[in-house]
Amino acid sequence: MSATLAERPTPAQDPAGRGGAAPRRRPRVLALPEARWAAAALVLFLLALPLQLTGAPAWSWGPLYAAAYVTGGWEPAWAGLLALKEKTLDVDLLMIVAAIGAASIGQVMDGALLIVIFATSGALEALATARTADSVRGLLDLAPATATRLDGDGVERTVATEDLAVGDTILIRPGERVGADGRVADGASEVDQATITGEPLPVPKEAGDEVFAGTLNGTGALRVTVERDASDSVIARIVAMVEEASETKAPTQLFIEKVEQRYSVGIVVATLAVFAIPLGFGANLTDSLLRAMTFMIVASPCAVVLATMPPLLSAIANAGRHGVLVKSAVVMERLGQVDAVALDKTGTLTEGTPRVTDLRPLPGAGLSEDELLGLAAAAEHPSEHPLARAIVGAARERGLDLADARDFTSAPGVGVTAVVDGRTVAVGAPSRLLADAVDPVAAEAAGAVDTEAADAVVAELEEGGRTAVLVRCDGRPVGVLGIADRLRPGAAATVAALTTLTGTAPALLTGDNPRAAARLADEVGITDVRAGLLPQDKVAAVREREAAGQRVLVVGDGVNDAPALAAAHTGVAMGRAGSDLALETADAVIVRDELATVPAVVALSRAARRLVIQNLVIAGVFISGLVVWDLVGHLPLPLGVLGHEGSTVIVGLNGLRLLREAAWRRAADVS
Repeated sequence: MSATLAERPTPAQDPAGRGGAAPRRRPRVLALPEARWAAAALVLFLLALPLQLTGAPAWSWGPLYAAAYVTGGWEPAWAGLLALKEKTLDVDLLMIVAAIGAASIGQVMDGALLIVIFATSGALEALATARTADSVRGLLDLAPATATRLDGDGVERTVATEDLAVGDTILIRPGERVGADGRVADGASEVDQATITGEPLPVPKEAGDEVFAGTLNGTGALRVTVERDASDSVIARIVAMVEEASETKAPTQLFIEKVEQRYSVGIVVATLAVFAIPLGFGANLTDSLLRAMTFMIVASPCAVVLATMPPLLSAIANAGRHGVLVKSAVVMERLGQVDAVALDKTGTLTEGTPRVTDLRPLPGAGLSEDELLGLAAAAEHPSEHPLARAIVGAARERGLDLADARDFTSAPGVGVTAVVDGRTVAVGAPSRLLADAVDPVAAEAAGAVDTEAADAVVAELEEGGRTAVLVRCDGRPVGVLGIADRLRPGAAATVAALTTLTGTAPALLTGDNPRAAARLADEVGITDVRAGLLPQDKVAAVREREAAGQRVLVVGDGVNDAPALAAAHTGVAMGRAGSDLALETADAVIVRDELATVPAVVALSRAARRLVIQNLVIAGVFISGLVVWDLVGHLPLPLGVLGHEGSTVIVGLNGLRLLREAAWRRAADVS
């Protein structure tokens, strides 16, 4: 019995056309083909059973049983035959063979009961799988189908949200849902964004604040500037990545499926032995065949096959609803296996929105503060690094006009170089740029400043806990910028939670200077600090830990973190400010940049693993108990069917427990 997430309901359209969301609907039972065939088989069985029990002629109930066999069994029989064509023995086919075998020895009612319960179990599994998909797919229903766009002439136009472009301005009236991810340009209100962030209370929004598609506006009107296409909204990304994850299989599942093939062949051989051996010692043909058919049913590993994926897919769906995009079932399983964590500093432990706090032109450079900032900002303008954005932002706040930069190059962990107004400007790590200075004789001829002065300024800024950025012009150090970032709220609590979960204190891997790194590490409780690292150094640090037998989880956000994210056992990227390369390389993405969700998703993964183990134990107890009963006693076929299919349903429903909101809350509490 198997069901996929391939067929999903199309998101309902908004009939009102005013930006409201269509109501979310759970999949109806009879909307599923498996459920319709199972219902037909059940009705036919219930019509035939009283006729047989009351002594009616066989011609009145025989065709009804036959129809029940066909309606309830044709789908698994066809699937089993297709699998057999590919030289794979499907457990579905074993069930059908057992039912036909029961009918061949006159146990028509017992075989029909097997078909009905088997089809009903398959329908329940399909419904549970559809609900898993619906729990995530329902997020799309929250996004309104239309939005009110404000055109340049101030005219309001109702347009489809999928037609909104980045830069458009939309009007969100009181009580409407936000039509696109964007930033408030004007107005103030409170927005209920529990569907995206899980926050229980509405969040005040004013100019400059970010809003998400599908969240519900409160009492005020907002004008929002669209920042993402509909296909790239937080909701769309959650749905796309969870759907992609549902198509993968975890190593445990792959191992079970590999064993299943050999086990199924073993069942066939054992069934023949259970039939032939007693028969050889003079047992009754009908009794021997009935015992063999019962054995085939109860020994089939349906519950074992279903033990792994429902818990993992449920965990993926639940994490997706809380802003953690886990890219595959493999990743969800691996998250629970990590026993060491390495954290980046800027944009991970800190908010990733640093500000320029100091402008220090060096003596002899002949530059004012504005000129120094203008040179640095012009060179950094093409860069996506958080420090570059801080420098460019500071220049814009001062109203500086930035010159065009040519021949821009970026070296992760070192800095950037560009030609600005005919001068070669380099901006980056002082330790790298000062070590790479021009020949001292040439520098002196050009009027270079003393590098000792630059060293002194850098040391002063770093002692104060700020990140120092050196500016070099035509090979000469001309100034130093001081940049500070704010620690994320709850960073210390997250570090403590990760330490508790893994049994090992996280390490800090950063390209920043040792003083600034040590100062931040003291604030959050990290003792293993590795600073001044290039991307390859971060990879080496990760591989060093993994060589010692640890499974390392790396959390980062920048281009320089991407190699470490790829090299680690599992990589997690901070999604809001993360670079495209980091987001593509990572195994999971924290959409809302809430660092506290990292230990929560690790705890959720471990809960999923516990459910997998529970399911395997449940399946093993049922199978072994029923097999022993059939071999040493007399297990009635109907009871064997009920036990086998009942265990399958129990395992499937047990795996879906992680879909509930309470599962995430427990994971967050554990973390």
